[in-house]
Amino acid sequence: MGLWLLLILTSLFSYFLVQRSVARITRTPAWILWLALSMPIFIVIISGFTSGTLKAILSFLAIAAFFISPVLYWRLIQLGRTDTQPAEKTTAPATAEKESKLRPIDQTEETNLRNCFPWSIYYLENIEYRPQAVLCRGKLRSNPELAYKTIWENISQQFGDRFFLIFQEGLNGKPFFALVPNPQAAKTAPPNSEPLIKPFFALALLAFTFCTTTFFGGNALFAEQIGKVTTLGQLFNPAILKQGLFYSLAVMAILGIHELGHYLVAVFYKIRATLPYFIPIPFFPGTFGAFMQMRSPVPHRKALFDMAIAGPVAGLILTFPILLWGLSLSTVVPLTENSHFLNFKALDPRFSLLLALLSKLALGSSLTAKTAIYLHPLAVAGYMGLLFAAFNLMPVGQLDGGHIVHAMFGQRTAAAIGQIARLLMLGISLFQPDLLLWAILLFFLPTIDEPALNDVSELDNWRDLSGLLALTLLIAIVLPIPERLTQLLSF
Repeated sequence: MGLWLLLILTSLFSYFLVQRSVARITRTPAWILWLALSMPIFIVIISGFTSGTLKAILSFLAIAAFFISPVLYWRLIQLGRTDTQPAEKTTAPATAEKESKLRPIDQTEETNLRNCFPWSIYYLENIEYRPQAVLCRGKLRSNPELAYKTIWENISQQFGDRFFLIFQEGLNGKPFFALVPNPQAAKTAPPNSEPLIKPFFALALLAFTFCTTTFFGGNALFAEQIGKVTTLGQLFNPAILKQGLFYSLAVMAILGIHELGHYLVAVFYKIRATLPYFIPIPFFPGTFGAFMQMRSPVPHRKALFDMAIAGPVAGLILTFPILLWGLSLSTVVPLTENSHFLNFKALDPRFSLLLALLSKLALGSSLTAKTAIYLHPLAVAGYMGLLFAAFNLMPVGQLDGGHIVHAMFGQRTAAAIGQIARLLMLGISLFQPDLLLWAILLFFLPTIDEPALNDVSELDNWRDLSGLLALTLLIAIVLPIPERLTQLLSF
């Protein structure tokens, strides 16, 4: 029941992501994009209620859909993109009225706009009017950072805060500028008209999530001692609350510091962002994580990278000591057939290289090839923090890892990396069935996120190195420990 509820919540969350992000760059309806993205999952769910020949056929279709769905999803986005539509013919009298509606600036303003592009910085060749933007195409004659700064200053002098200036690469690989109307500058939406920070709402979610992580976390950890919870009195059992508090305080601290890292970087770059909001769920692990919303564009790829990596780094700084402390309080038990990556009473840490090394460091020679770990509640919290960081570091779409590869390689390359990552996770799950849920969840997430305002300027060397280290850490968490290393460590 918990698995199905998790899939339903994830599908709803993925629809929210599509509607908030991809729907802004394409006219294809969000629900069609979501259906294309979720097609493999729907087939898998239907096959779960069938048997015999029909089940085999649906299983084959589900495998095929995993490959077809990303291509269909990408194609639907491209068909609806406003910057791929043919330009309107301004000489045709029948389209004069329609053309006037597409022109957010008049002839005089267009002349002023052309003067904003110095020929030594960016040689402007033509201006195209689209329903959602004014596209300025030409040739870049200086470094992207200088070009964006110069042209943005010129446009700000001419138009004030009337437009956002976006600088990104087109489908032909050539960078272009786009002027997008700033909704906050419109008379119908004055700046700061919508409350950005809702502290009481954030605190209410925090308190509710603390309750769910304490009660349902403690119940899951003590299920074999007390049996299934059937009364409210059992839910408030002191033994459950004691173990639940160990777990809830640690796991919420990890999630909270993760989101706080994102929030502080947003404040540093003066990006309007909401407070972090926790998501409570009425089953283990008691929370679906936390999130924050950005209400203004990211200025450049460096800011996008810093925001993306700040969360996992901050979370892992707290995760590692909690996990090591919890592992040191855990006990070693015999390895059984039921020892898997979510069996906290007999966890086999060898499915993860990093977890295996940390377990060996904490437990020493008592952890052998024939033993598993009975996790202390603190270890469960640290372990969940490690899994949370690994999932967020997946280089797919709106996840932190997706933002990191976007900042490192650009939006189009990041979308391709996201598709490859989803297929690789599907392949890994064939050898490690416990990771199948991850592979399914990744296919619910779109692989395209919003561009930064300056989406052309590249990162510096230390940020590129930090991004590669983050992806290396992801690989160390996801891949199992090599057999030669287990022999070397007597593990």
